[in-house]
Amino acid sequence: MTSAILAGQTALVTGAARGIGAAVARRLASDGASVVITDRDGAAAEALARDIGGTARAVELDVTRTDVVRDVVLACGPLAILVNNAGVDQHAFFTATTPDDWDMLLAVNLRSVLATCHAALPAMQSAGYGRIVNIASEAGRMGSRGGAVYAAAKGGVIAFTRSIARENGRKGITANVVAPGPIDTPLLRRAVEQGGDRLLDAMTGATLAARLGTPEEVAAAVAFLASREAGYITGETLGVSGGMGCGQ
Repeated sequence: MTSAILAGQTALVTGAARGIGAAVARRLASDGASVVITDRDGAAAEALARDIGGTARAVELDVTRTDVVRDVVLACGPLAILVNNAGVDQHAFFTATTPDDWDMLLAVNLRSVLATCHAALPAMQSAGYGRIVNIASEAGRMGSRGGAVYAAAKGGVIAFTRSIARENGRKGITANVVAPGPIDTPLLRRAVEQGGDRLLDAMTGATLAARLGTPEEVAAAVAFLASREAGYITGETLGVSGGMGCGQ
């Protein structure tokens, strides 16, 4: 049964063809939003849009191309909801990385968030309404062994989101972060295939829930923050990580 809680609202989700992004797109659509599914993999985005049906549509988008990002956001018309989910990680100790690695990680994980928000905010300000939900990571709050630049980028997303929340709080716009912990996605499963059971045990052992989260659990948090009911919540970071940040 489809809810109408987001009826009449356009939502754009980046990196939405699979994993967390796909779950977010499905959830927002089920709540009544007209969802724009953007992803570098245009064919996968199109397949998801067909599967969701209704008003869902797909746009092939490389979020590192700032000029294209702006064109896509403006072409969607006034957005009520913007979800920045596109991201990429690299598992290597910092001294084994290169400046090219840094540029790539910062471009996808941080600079793309600046680009989409820069394009979407003026229309939200004019409308006097907007919901921005940026997907970071618990690594942005806790650091990451073997993911220093990724963690730095996600920490930047958290600080940036708080800043735009301060700038737009009196304009009817909220900006919040969802920080997932270990979530059962195809990307994580590929990492587990390489790292074996010890890696999986370490991930689940770092949570109080002693399990992986699901993309749908992240999507539920995003959907709440994207709703009118969350209008008095802004500048916050909500961990969806099984208690990973609480210590044990």
